[in-house]
Amino acid sequence: MAKLYSKQELVSTKMLPKSETIRFLLNYSKALTIVQIRNMKCEIIAN
Repeated sequence: MAKLYSKQELVSTKMLPKSETIRFLLNYSKALTIVQIRNMKCEIIAN
């Protein structure tokens, strides 16, 4: 049987994003526009 050398959890179970991160992602998604031209998709960020 394998011996466990670490008794601590390596990954925290409480991983909550900061409000700044949420605000950034929401603003990015609002500014992002995807346009399809023939068989290509172009991503345009209107900032």
